[in-house]
Amino acid sequence: MAVPPSTYPRRLLPLFLGLFQAALLLFFALFVTYDEPSTQAEDTSLVADQVYSTFPFFQDIQVMLVVGLGLLLTFLPCYGFSSLTHNFLLLNFSMQWALVLQGLLHHFHHGQIHLDLHKLLISEFAAVTVLISMGAILGRASPCQLLVMATCEIPIYLASEWVIVTCLGVLDVGGTITIHIFSCYFGLGVSKALFRATQQPLHPKETPTTSSDLMSLVGTLILWVFWPSFVAVLCQPGDAQHRAILNTLLAMSASAITTVVASSLLQRDGKLSPGHLQNGSLAGGVAIGVVADMAVPPVAALALGSLSAVLCVLGFKFLTPLLGRKLKLHDQCGIHNLHGLPGILGAAASVVAVLVASKDTS
Repeated sequence: MAVPPSTYPRRLLPLFLGLFQAALLLFFALFVTYDEPSTQAEDTSLVADQVYSTFPFFQDIQVMLVVGLGLLLTFLPCYGFSSLTHNFLLLNFSMQWALVLQGLLHHFHHGQIHLDLHKLLISEFAAVTVLISMGAILGRASPCQLLVMATCEIPIYLASEWVIVTCLGVLDVGGTITIHIFSCYFGLGVSKALFRATQQPLHPKETPTTSSDLMSLVGTLILWVFWPSFVAVLCQPGDAQHRAILNTLLAMSASAITTVVASSLLQRDGKLSPGHLQNGSLAGGVAIGVVADMAVPPVAALALGSLSAVLCVLGFKFLTPLLGRKLKLHDQCGIHNLHGLPGILGAAASVVAVLVASKDTS
C-alpha cells in the first residue's frame, strides 16, 4: 500500500539520522581510537590531573546546554516539548558531526584520530553555534530543516574559527566572537533565507504564557549559575582561569541588576518583562567572554555587564521591531539582542583592553 504523501516528511527524519549514525559507526570503527595507556607513573598522574580538572567544567557545560538552554527555549507554550527535544537532538548531532570534521582537519595522524576529553569539549563548543542559531527560527522550522542547517553550519564555523584564531591571532577564550557573534548572524541569515518574502505575522501560539515564561526563567537561572564554567574551561589553569571565573561572575551579576532597572524603566506599568529578564541577565556572560582572562580591573567587568544588559533590553524594545518592519527579519528568540549586540560590545572591549594594557602585562 502506498504511503500517504503527508507521511514522507516524517520518514525523512529517521532516515537521515539513521544513515548519519550508520556512517559515523563505520568512521569510528576505521579511524577513531584512544591513546595507548601509559606505563609511566608520571604520565598517568598527569592524565588524571587533566581529567579531574576538566571534567567538572565539562559537566557544568552539559547541564547548561541540555537543561538550561533547553528550558530557556520553552517560552513558546505550544512548542515546549519540541524545543527540548530539538535542542537535545541538535546538540548530539552537531557534536558528533564536529568531532568527525575536526578530527579529519586537525587530528588525523597516521590514519588514526586519537580521541580525548579535550577534543570532545571542542566539538561541543562547535555544537553551541547550532543551538544559538536555532533560536532565530524556533517553532517555524522542521526538524529536517534544522539538521540541514546544522550540517552546513558546523564546517563554516570551523573555517571561521580557524581564520579568526589562527590567521588573525584573536584571543577569545569565552567564544564571544567565534561562537556568539558568528552563530547569531548565521542564524539570522538562515531566518532571512527562509522567510524573506514577507514579514511573518505573530501566531497566537507564539504568545508566551505565565507557565511557559516561568519554565524559561528556570532555564535562565541554570545558565546563569553555570556560565563561568563555559567561559573558563579553555583558559590556562591558574591565574587566567581564576580571573575568568571572577570577571564572568561580576559581569553577569551586574547584567542581572541592570536588566531589572532597564526593564522597569521601559515598561509602562513599571513591571519587569519576562523576556528582558530571561535574556538580559545573561548578556554579561556573552560580552565578558573575550576579555575574561585578560588583566582587566574588576570595575571593567561590572561596566561591561551593565552595558551589555542595557543593549540587550533596548534591542528587544526598539531594534527587533525595527528590523522586523524594515528588513522583514524574523528573530524568534531575540538572538541578535542576547548574542549579537553584547558580542559586538565585548569584541570592542577586547580591542580597548589590548590597546591600554602595559607592555609588561602578561
